Amino acid sequence: MTNISTWCILIAALMPIVCAGIAKWGAFSKSTTEGSFDNNQPREWLARQQGWRLRANAAQANCFEALPFFVGALLWALHNGATQHRVDLLAVSFILLRCVYVALYVLDLAAVRSLVWVTALAVNIALLFSAA
Repeated sequence: MTNISTWCILIAALMPIVCAGIAKWGAFSKSTTEGSFDNNQPREWLARQQGWRLRANAAQANCFEALPFFVGALLWALHNGATQHRVDLLAVSFILLRCVYVALYVLDLAAVRSLVWVTALAVNIALLFSAA
């Protein structure tokens, strides 16, 4: 049976893909002259975006940046004997905070977003040392 923390790894790994989808939302139905998403040059298209699309793409990059530390901390905690319940609780907390972080990023609420980012980092550090 798969435990909660395994699902959290999957969710964390899919979060950048969700952010990319948010950045591209609605751009497929436009014509090329209206700024339709360009799948031949997706990075260039994203770099030309503004507002919430640009912020969603930045959230995508940040999700990729946060992923290795989260997965490493979770595996380290389990490897060193942290209780599954504690790991699951911290992993779910991290995922929820990261979901809020993405929403705040897209909505351009920078100050609150930074606070949530720091809180998620603290949860990840707690996860790393949860076996102690």
